[in-house]
Amino acid sequence: MIDPKDIDIPPLSWQGTPLDCEQCVHRGLRARDGCEIGHACVEDAYARRIDRFMRWHPELANELTRHPHFEVRAIAARHADVFAVQRLANDPDETVRLQVALRLPPHRLQALMHDPHREVRLRVAHRLPTEALSDLIADADYGVRLVVARRLPLALLSQLADDPDAQVRGAVAERLEMPALWRLATDPAESVRRVVARRAPTGLLGALASDADLLVRWEVAQRACVDVLHRLSQDPAAEIRELALQRLLEGDTPADVEAKHG
Repeated sequence: MIDPKDIDIPPLSWQGTPLDCEQCVHRGLRARDGCEIGHACVEDAYARRIDRFMRWHPELANELTRHPHFEVRAIAARHADVFAVQRLANDPDETVRLQVALRLPPHRLQALMHDPHREVRLRVAHRLPTEALSDLIADADYGVRLVVARRLPLALLSQLADDPDAQVRGAVAERLEMPALWRLATDPAESVRRVVARRAPTGLLGALASDADLLVRWEVAQRACVDVLHRLSQDPAAEIRELALQRLLEGDTPADVEAKHG
């Protein structure tokens, strides 16, 4: 059945010329309904038609990883065996290397760790074995470092505590344990200090009770001990004063608060 989308896109070769089945190396397939101009054709410029051809003939994928058109190589990489895919790790087109980053076994992704294209490195960061992630700690792209911060073994995580990007430091703060977590209590980004206020031991929250950010103080007020709540009952912000007074009236202990907030 012809896809309606195929009708709207005239069949042209990936070089922009009319398709000529007689010159195609796969012309023998046409007699067996193995391909069809405008529907399933590996020489077409339209990726949907290339993909359909490849799904009909996955046995040709290894061979087609050497095709001169990047779209063919990228689609072939979805079906080829690992050894053929490995050859594409240095392909000149990032679309092909993106597929390689998805197909290679995680332990073979080192060749793509320093790929010039950020999307390739992002996929690598998601799939690398955790013990290999340290090589991406200094990646130039914050998105890659953010993935690393969420997956890096805890023993190495403090290496990202001084990352230049607040989102990365926030991800670090979500995972770091004490005492390493406390170094982020004076982080310049309010969002990072809020995470610290939410996770730090209640006995240390007094140091954050005078934070310039209202939401940091709000996090403190939800978990603080009685003496800190007395301080917060005089907070400049009405919301903080009300929360502190409410907790004082209810007689919440830190253990009660931890039970409420899990």
